[in-house]
Amino acid sequence: MLLPVAVGVSLALVPAPDGLTQAAWRYFALFAAVVVGLVLEPLPASGVGFIGMALAAASRLAAPDPEASLKLALSGFANGTVWLVFAAFMFALGYEHTGLGKRIALLLVRRLGGRTLGLGYAIMLADLVLAPFTPSNTARSAGTIFPIIRNIPPLYDSYPGPTARRIGGYVIWTEFAATAVTSSMFLTGLAPNLLALGLVEKTIGYRFTMGEWVLGFLPIGLLLIAVLPWLIYKVYPPTITGGVHVPQWAASELAKMGPVSRNELTMASLALLAISLWIFGGQVMEAATVALIVISLMLALRLVSWQEMVAHKDAWNVLVLLATLFGLAEGLNKVGFVGWFAKGAAAALVGLSPTAVMAALVAVFFLVHYMFASITAHATALLPVVLAAGASVPGVPVKAFALLLCYSLGLMGIITPYATGPAPVFYASGYVSRKEFWTLGLVFGLLFLSALIGIGIPYLQYLGV
Repeated sequence: MLLPVAVGVSLALVPAPDGLTQAAWRYFALFAAVVVGLVLEPLPASGVGFIGMALAAASRLAAPDPEASLKLALSGFANGTVWLVFAAFMFALGYEHTGLGKRIALLLVRRLGGRTLGLGYAIMLADLVLAPFTPSNTARSAGTIFPIIRNIPPLYDSYPGPTARRIGGYVIWTEFAATAVTSSMFLTGLAPNLLALGLVEKTIGYRFTMGEWVLGFLPIGLLLIAVLPWLIYKVYPPTITGGVHVPQWAASELAKMGPVSRNELTMASLALLAISLWIFGGQVMEAATVALIVISLMLALRLVSWQEMVAHKDAWNVLVLLATLFGLAEGLNKVGFVGWFAKGAAAALVGLSPTAVMAALVAVFFLVHYMFASITAHATALLPVVLAAGASVPGVPVKAFALLLCYSLGLMGIITPYATGPAPVFYASGYVSRKEFWTLGLVFGLLFLSALIGIGIPYLQYLGV
């Protein structure tokens, strides 16, 4: 409990570095204290975020006016991604209550449950198939796939806590890691990719085509897709590796469930409606709006009750956590700390070779995401700054550098429990412990970053980008 406070106070007492106001530095001290609190969890994570939000509003470090300071601190509650994450929990509730989630999980297990590794590849391929058509990775991963796969671990007597490592931790982490890869693989796999494309065009005057995007990421994406479920199987192994009796048992359970019920068909229809609108209705309706409409229909059709929604404490906890972190991260950007940090990092690279500059700036851009709870905010705040810094170095291939920065947006979503929209949902499932989530995030984050730099730079140079 004392360590986050000590970190915050110690940093706040240090004079602000050159180029940064004392208020901006103290706001960073507050943000750093919150991050330490999220890692150590002296209180539940949502409680840590709530305290940070309250202190940010009261301190008026990011906005001197009391009302403006409060609005900034509460701004995360108006963010569509926050409500999309909340909707993922409500969808899962609908899948559970109607029995649809259990039926789909049993079908998967009957077909592929002979080997746990086979389940891993099936889950990853499901995300891969949806990725080109679902610009919101929260809608795709947390709203569509998570409500289904969360029904798989209980089939193997794997639950959050001591039995999580039987198979639950593997299943959950495989999907979370898979969505990070597919988010970078396709231009339309992550909404901030489209934003990044516009920022690149404004900064260097070049707009990449969808074909150029896919071609540039191809060797990285194919390699990661080929090895990721197997690699997680080795790094974070499940204790259940499969068995013939499991598919047989799943078949018997399906027989006990009988024919598909009316409620299951209704829930399936609503899920297909959501996916269709997410894929084809982007110009008419935001992804979060689609989710809220579907939840309203679930209530109206009595698939779930309002009392059940109110009682879903995990959903409300995640909503508060993500909303408070969005507000805090927005304040960090508003005070100018993020831009100051990026410019300082770029200045320190003077004298290095163009390839080294590219690699270092991509790494900085990737790792600084520990300070963000939104990839959109990260791209908006940092991409033009870092891209301009790299473009000013003679010899740096600007187009290749721009692509590497854009590709990193999806991959960086794996590093923390708040790094991207789906992250809080998978974290709150309880199958991957706090320590494991941060450790695996660091390990696979560095793995993804190494693949991006080690394969991406020579490959793009070979293509002549």
